[in-house]
Amino acid sequence: MEMYLKSLGELSASSGFAELFTLNVTFGPISLPGYLLMIVVSCILLYLAIGKGFEPLLLVPIAFGALLVNLPLSGILDEAGLLGAESTGFLRYVYFGAEHEIYPIIIFLGIGALTDFGPLLANPITFLLGAAAQFGVFVAFIGANWLGFNLKEAASIGIIGGADGPTSIYLTMKLGQKQILPAIAVAAYSYMSLVPLIQPPFIKLFTTKKDRAIKMAQLRPVSKKERVLFPIICTVVSGLVLPACVPLVGMLMFGNLLRECGATERLSQAAQNEILNITTVFLGLAVGSTMEAEQFLRVETLKIIFLGLVAFIFSTIGGVLFGQVMKVLSGGKINPMIGSAGVSAVPMAARVVQRVVQSENPGSYLLMHAMGPNVAGVIGTAVAAGVLLTLLTM
Repeated sequence: MEMYLKSLGELSASSGFAELFTLNVTFGPISLPGYLLMIVVSCILLYLAIGKGFEPLLLVPIAFGALLVNLPLSGILDEAGLLGAESTGFLRYVYFGAEHEIYPIIIFLGIGALTDFGPLLANPITFLLGAAAQFGVFVAFIGANWLGFNLKEAASIGIIGGADGPTSIYLTMKLGQKQILPAIAVAAYSYMSLVPLIQPPFIKLFTTKKDRAIKMAQLRPVSKKERVLFPIICTVVSGLVLPACVPLVGMLMFGNLLRECGATERLSQAAQNEILNITTVFLGLAVGSTMEAEQFLRVETLKIIFLGLVAFIFSTIGGVLFGQVMKVLSGGKINPMIGSAGVSAVPMAARVVQRVVQSENPGSYLLMHAMGPNVAGVIGTAVAAGVLLTLLTM
């Protein structure tokens, strides 16, 4: 009997329960059990993803990765030879792809294969709206630096304003700021999913009822020749002007060329489906694996989430205000609301514009017009990341 009790005691001592309350995190006078708190945070994220539909395709893997890494003694993130670990854990291998910016770039390949640049080619001037909607990136960059973050951290935080999760992760890792990656990823994907709640109030604040009633002319048809030449020309021009953006823009355009050339249907379908889905799973798990209690439960995390919201709001405002400028210059032919779609949450931001205009003018149809700046925003955010990367690594 004594032998069984001893074995039971040893089993209990080696279980995760024995370590669950050993790590405490302090917020001022309050001390909380870190592992337990992160398990609760993971469950909340799973609820938001599954129950509320907040970016479930990536938020579910992120949340579950966070759950796995905060189960004490699992060894799932161990690295052989580090801190006495005898072998390397599974998530350490998965994390390699995020650490070396592999996953975000492959995801851009899939996004390119999914994206129809036709609305942008039909009305190229809307490219400027995609650029204007990066305003929030630089507002948050300045704000983050003012709040005490260094320049590289501030750049990683600011890019959240582009509403592009893979770009946010790519820039953060490229600048070597992996300590803030969990907060960056959670903020970026959370705000992407909250586009329908965040944008409408600011669209209405900076437009009048008369503005929102503007009907735009039907877009012209775009030829196959234009569709095929666009990704090639865009890659060459952007690569020569800003070499740092080649990995993101280049893979985005390669994916789009697979879609449009008509000779690589199987590759296009693979990029849109199997490759994109597999990479999304591994990227989510890799990001979640960085959400260890000691790294995530900090005051800086709250600051980053707040600054991400500021970035997103100012990106929306920047797009709408430039839309107002284009309305004047076009003699009232451009509805300024489409400027808010310049953030790269495709196609959600464009659908928000359509929803707002339909609520006031059921006969008005702006979805395809909004898709122009929306897909331009994908390129714009990648270029903004390239600009910040170039400036901060010179």
